[in-house]
Amino acid sequence: RSYSSPETEGQLLNSFIQYFGDSLGRKVKRMPLIEETVLPGDSLLTLPVVIIGNGPSGICLSYLLSGYRPYLSPEAIHPNPVLHTKLEEARHLSIVDQDLEYLSEGLEGRSSNPVAVLFDTLLHPDADFGYDYPPVLHWKLEQHNYIPHIVLGKGPPGGAWHSMEGSMLTISFGDWMELPGFTFKEWAASKRRNIKNDRVMPEEIACYYKHYVKVMGLQKNFRDNVYITSVSRLYRGKDDEDRSQLSENISTQHLEMEDGQKSLIKRNWEIRGYQRATDGSHVPFCLFAENVALATGTFDSPGRLQVEGEDFPFVLHSMSDFGAAISKGKLRGKADPVLIVGAGLTAADAVLCAYNNNIPVMHVFRRRVTDTSLIFKQLPKKLYPEYHKVYHMMCTQSHTVDSNLRSPYTSFPEHNVLSFKPEMKCVLQSASGLKKILKFSVALVLIGSHPNLFFLKDQGHSIGHHSNQPITCKGNPIEIDPYTYECTKEANLFALGPLVGDNFVRFLKGGALGIARCLAIRQRKKHELIESGDGGDDGVP
Repeated sequence: RSYSSPETEGQLLNSFIQYFGDSLGRKVKRMPLIEETVLPGDSLLTLPVVIIGNGPSGICLSYLLSGYRPYLSPEAIHPNPVLHTKLEEARHLSIVDQDLEYLSEGLEGRSSNPVAVLFDTLLHPDADFGYDYPPVLHWKLEQHNYIPHIVLGKGPPGGAWHSMEGSMLTISFGDWMELPGFTFKEWAASKRRNIKNDRVMPEEIACYYKHYVKVMGLQKNFRDNVYITSVSRLYRGKDDEDRSQLSENISTQHLEMEDGQKSLIKRNWEIRGYQRATDGSHVPFCLFAENVALATGTFDSPGRLQVEGEDFPFVLHSMSDFGAAISKGKLRGKADPVLIVGAGLTAADAVLCAYNNNIPVMHVFRRRVTDTSLIFKQLPKKLYPEYHKVYHMMCTQSHTVDSNLRSPYTSFPEHNVLSFKPEMKCVLQSASGLKKILKFSVALVLIGSHPNLFFLKDQGHSIGHHSNQPITCKGNPIEIDPYTYECTKEANLFALGPLVGDNFVRFLKGGALGIARCLAIRQRKKHELIESGDGGDDGVP
């Protein structure tokens, strides 16, 4: 690792605290940026919130923490009469200040998280029934509700949307991808973009998110090119006079021996990482936070088959790598077809991409074509004709003994990949146990992706619904309180978006609402304690 000079670290330090105002100038030396070998003391200033991930989840949470508040519009009538009656009862209060459990009771939608369904129906009333009703909310910026926070991301605001394949349309409509207070159509008009389709390109969504941060005045909270290396708890002895902190990573024996203290309580979070400078050097930092919000999404680690030969260079795991191979002409004139593994939308995108470039395809997937859980079964034909074209081919052009593998497309339903061979061959096994060997030019494994929470203790395995198992969006999301989005197994750690099962942008906004309400309540209580003389000296006033 290339470490920068102390002067560069000082510049990074100043950038972290610039937005806190002149009142904190005297505390610059106490800001939470330290050398990586130093164990911090309690005198270090602690941020109320650090958000890890700058995609739509992190952006929406920053928007609410910045003091933007949703109110029921004066002229609005929600099509759900029961919900509308509840909203009328507290019309003078913002939604953030209302009982979310009460408001979301009885609502149904395509998310398992009740607050996500609530916020979605306020922003897109009856959208799942095909209606295009306007939101029943209007937004106010209330500066006194601002909660200081930092949003850390590897790239520009927008997260993984900046790295998605740009030639495909999004699965959701453009207005379902938008964030509160600034519509996608307003952005398109400001950029003189002519949006011809309700569905839009990922690159357009990425530009919208990046522009959204600027338009809404959120830039001061965002730091790009930041890579997190560890997020750990700090502990403190209950009767420790010097109030020294110890990192979670230190052994239990060491903790018990420290100053003879055996009774320890969990305290704030320590976030370590580095920011990549323009010259390529790494500027290390260490932040301290009362609360951490995980908004990393699930695009970090592509799903793997875990079979022999999967690490060969001709076995790819992303659409971007496949697109790059096509654009560079690596597949032009190849006699053997491309092998695509997977039955989701990304795999369908790859089939379309190859098909449109006159590249023959062998399509392998484990499920039956009649499986009701296939995503194609859930998509209306009129809105998603290209995906139904792929599904039609999956059903009608499957492999038989007499079929020609030189055809433009051949599907292999109910087949598993057993191994890849160095001579660019793949061994398949059918549901009946019959094995086949296929020759291909390049293989593309697209079976989903998983979050990479390596920076958490045990890679976050302890905070899922199923303990000691990797976090996955569908099978093992992070277990949260349904109304605050706080991890049930780790206090002051929050999660939203795909990490808690909300894959669609329209639903992840509910996570931001739940977290913002929870933190607003806690900040109020903290201020009351400070004003009464019982509060500590940590945190941002």
